[in-house]
Amino acid sequence: MSGKKVEERVLARATYRYAGMSPRKIRLYADLIRGKTADEALQLLSFEITRSARLMEKVLKSAIGNARFKEIEDVEELVVLESRVDGGPILKRSMPRARGSAYPIMKRLSHIHVGLGF
Repeated sequence: MSGKKVEERVLARATYRYAGMSPRKIRLYADLIRGKTADEALQLLSFEITRSARLMEKVLKSAIGNARFKEIEDVEELVVLESRVDGGPILKRSMPRARGSAYPIMKRLSHIHVGLGF
């Protein structure tokens, strides 16, 4: 399915930019909820105990709230059409090591996108 067709069917979306977690950790849950109904996706995420699942749950609830604000009928029947996590900026830090050297530390940020439609 091409990206343009998904864009046309998405009725409500939500975005969380600069989330303080690496995209690799959050993508597990983005892949988990893609293609599920909104209620089923919320239920799946509620049983996960990780912080990345809480971030995805927050964005999904925001997308559902946006759908209610747009007065879309059958909000419970909406399907997660778009669920992706993009890499954000990387904060570069260093950890002091022995004999005056330093190891780099990359603090990765992410942008989380969720789109709902029929």
